Amino acid sequence: MSETFAQRLIDWQKQAGRHDLPWQGADAYRVWLSEIMLQQTQVVTVIPYFERFVAAFPDIAALAAASEEQVLAHWSGLGYYARGRNLHRAARLIVEQHHGEFPRDFEQILALPGIGRSTAAAVCALAYHERRAILDGNVKRVLARYCGIAGWAGEKKLEAQLWQQAEALLPQREVATYTQALMDMGATVCTRSRPKCAICPVQADCVALQTERIAELPAPRPRKAVPEKQATFLLLMHGNDILLEKRPGSGIWGGLWCPPQVEQGQESDYLQRSGMTVAERSELPAFTHTFTHFKLHITPLLLRIARKPSRAQQTGSVWLDVEEALQAAIPTPVRRMLDGLV
Repeated sequence: MSETFAQRLIDWQKQAGRHDLPWQGADAYRVWLSEIMLQQTQVVTVIPYFERFVAAFPDIAALAAASEEQVLAHWSGLGYYARGRNLHRAARLIVEQHHGEFPRDFEQILALPGIGRSTAAAVCALAYHERRAILDGNVKRVLARYCGIAGWAGEKKLEAQLWQQAEALLPQREVATYTQALMDMGATVCTRSRPKCAICPVQADCVALQTERIAELPAPRPRKAVPEKQATFLLLMHGNDILLEKRPGSGIWGGLWCPPQVEQGQESDYLQRSGMTVAERSELPAFTHTFTHFKLHITPLLLRIARKPSRAQQTGSVWLDVEEALQAAIPTPVRRMLDGLV
C-alpha cells in the first residue's frame, strides 16, 4: 500500500500540484523560512511576506546581522511573533555554530530555536531530498482520513499513530516531490471542509471515503470555553506624533511596539505618572481581536495632549509620526488602530 499511495501522490503532484510557490526548489534557508511562516498561516497570506522578507534578508548572514526590531518589523501582521524571534535567534546560532551555512544534519536542525520534528524533516526532505516523514496539520488530516484513524489529531497517542503511518508510507525515491504532494493535497484537495474527493488521487482506498466518514475524520479539537479579556489602549498624540512602548520580550506581542495599555478606567493614573495633560479626549470604536486561546476586547482612547513631557522619556518608549509608526514592528490590532488615525 505504501508504494502505491506514495506513487499516486507523486504522479498527481507532477500533474496537478503547486509549482509556482516562491520557495519551491530553493535553498535550505528559504525552505526553512517558508516552513516557519506557514505554521498557523495560509499560503496566500505568506507569499507577500516571504517575498518582502527575503528581499530584506537575502541570506542567513543578513538575517543574523539584523536587529530583532528590524526582523519583527518585517514580520508585523503575520502573528505568532515568537516565530520571528526564534527565526532570528536561530540565524545567529547558525552563524556562530555552523559558519553561516544551514546545517544538513537532522539533529542539528532540530536543535535550532522554533524548529520541531516535522519542520526539521520538511527542510531535510525539500532542500536536501532526504528520506524524512513530515506531519503538519494538513498532513495529519490527509493521513487520518486515508488510514481511517479516528479522534483528535493533537492527542498524543493518536499523533504517535499518525507518525507511524507517515513513516510507513514514505517512498524510497522522489521524497521532495512526495512531501510537496502531501502538503498540496492537504491545502487544496483534502481540505477541512468541502474536500474535493472526486479529484483525489488516492480516493480508491481512502478509508474515510469508503466508510462515509469524511466529515468526522479527523475529529475537531475538543471545545473549551474561550477566555475573554479587556484592554484599554491609550493613543497619546501630540500633533501627528504618537507614543509607543516596547512590550516585554516574552508574552503577548513580545518585543513589539504598542500604545500604552492600561486597565479600564486607569488612564488618569498613567497620565499622572507620565506628567501629561490631556487637551482633547475621544473614545474610538471598540473591537475584538481573537487569539488562539482567548479573545481580547480592545477599547482605544484617543488622547491629544497639550505638550510632550519635558523630562526624558522612559526607557522603551518612543514618539513616532503615525506613518513612521506604521512601518515599525507593531501587531495587527495596533496597525488597525493607527490606520484609523491616518
